Amino acid sequence: MSIAQKHKTVYDFTAAIPDGSLVSLSDYAGQVLLIVNTASACGFAPQLRELQKLYALYKERGFTILAFPSNDFGKQEPLSGENILHVCQSKFQVTFPVFDKIRVKGDMAHPLYTYLSHKEENGRVNMSPKWNFHKYLIDRNGRVVDYFLSLTKPMSAPVVKAIEKLL
Repeated sequence: MSIAQKHKTVYDFTAAIPDGSLVSLSDYAGQVLLIVNTASACGFAPQLRELQKLYALYKERGFTILAFPSNDFGKQEPLSGENILHVCQSKFQVTFPVFDKIRVKGDMAHPLYTYLSHKEENGRVNMSPKWNFHKYLIDRNGRVVDYFLSLTKPMSAPVVKAIEKLL
């Protein structure tokens, strides 16, 4: 059995959106995904604008960004639910999906982030978020391909090249 067959994919998970409804990540099957833990009061929050540019550039080719707000680093996501969505949309003009606030590290991490962070679960990457705006790149089959640290800007050459390779 290959590693790809042995391990789950991101499609095996569900997550809540700000209104409390659960969304299956299988709704994004067949798309290249960039999964990002965000925080509206973080110094990296302007990356939301760059993420929006990246999304606009590639969405017609089957690319989506999934934002998962988190208060795990520096308590930089003081908002909750619809308030987070409102800030993302009004201040940063975000049109990609924004989920409800979750935990992304430690024993209380959302199961999706436990999967993303551990090679024994995803078969490829062994890196948990070290700060807000950590990015995981997912291929069209729902498998983790790579990650980018918070300092790596969404429109930087490494991110763009990695996405284009998968598209």
